[in-house]
Amino acid sequence: MTNPPADPAEEVLAEAMGHLYPAALRAAALLGVAEQLADGPRDPADLAGAVGANAPYLRRLLRFLATRGVFREDENGRFHLTPRADVLRADAPRTVKPSVLAITSEFIWLPTTHVVEAVRHGRPAFDRRFGHPFFDHLAAHPAEAALFNEGMANFSATEDERITAAYDFPGSGVVVDVGGGYGALLLGVLRARPGLRGVLFDQEAVLAGHVLGRLGEDDRWEVVAGDFFESVPEGDLHLLKNVLHDWSDEQCVRVLGNCRRALRPGGRVLAVEAVIPPGNDPHFGKLLDMSMLVLLTGHERTEPEFRELFDRAGLRVTRVVPTAGALSLVEAEVAD
Repeated sequence: MTNPPADPAEEVLAEAMGHLYPAALRAAALLGVAEQLADGPRDPADLAGAVGANAPYLRRLLRFLATRGVFREDENGRFHLTPRADVLRADAPRTVKPSVLAITSEFIWLPTTHVVEAVRHGRPAFDRRFGHPFFDHLAAHPAEAALFNEGMANFSATEDERITAAYDFPGSGVVVDVGGGYGALLLGVLRARPGLRGVLFDQEAVLAGHVLGRLGEDDRWEVVAGDFFESVPEGDLHLLKNVLHDWSDEQCVRVLGNCRRALRPGGRVLAVEAVIPPGNDPHFGKLLDMSMLVLLTGHERTEPEFRELFDRAGLRVTRVVPTAGALSLVEAEVAD
């Protein structure tokens, strides 16, 4: 017997209620449910006592999450970890808990109620909700900035190994990680290429949390504070991971122009971004693009849009290298 055809009305209504899923994920993460299930399944009453929750309400929360494969309820009413629930543990090898807490926080969540105004007026929804740009808000709210930076570092960690595996980084020279955050990607590159030197370039407040010290007392790296709209350090390879999608075309041209001027002869610029493919199929970059529409002046771009952007900055795209994930590597050199 075949399943009846899907009802478009029911499907759309279910999608309209989709905001309840990230809300439930956030609740489970804040309560620490996954950590409490690391040693085996537990019934809701026992689990509620451990996490400080109301047992019937907790069961309803977990029953809902189980419909998405996050936790599993057995025939005895006990809840188990699943692979999708396990990554909510703070100590899991591939935890995404910091990312989930950042993405579902109020200052990220609330602007989504103003998407229609953003689309009507061509301005980020965040600006309308809070009255100032996103990064200005973070500068004025250190606790939210710390949450965001930790979340983005965690988010990036899931991609870094794929990037280093996809690109043949040079064996020598200086790689400058422009807007590199805590430097996890640069750390991986330096570990893979012992002959390289690295410069982590970002704002001073961000650099305070850098992880390059994990290389030990290694003179191959340094951290430099600054503003990439003004200038960037000199190097043989300028690496920009998820930087360009934050900014308008005009702002990106300014950053890329600074990279071009700071390149040594024969150098390259490598932008790591979600390159939007043609067609209607789902792509993680299209989801990221909606986030940009809500929060910032930037957007995800197609390959032709990247080529035009680099051309405006005096750079020529030499190739676009896919990774095993959603990101691609846009490589460019100084145009003749």
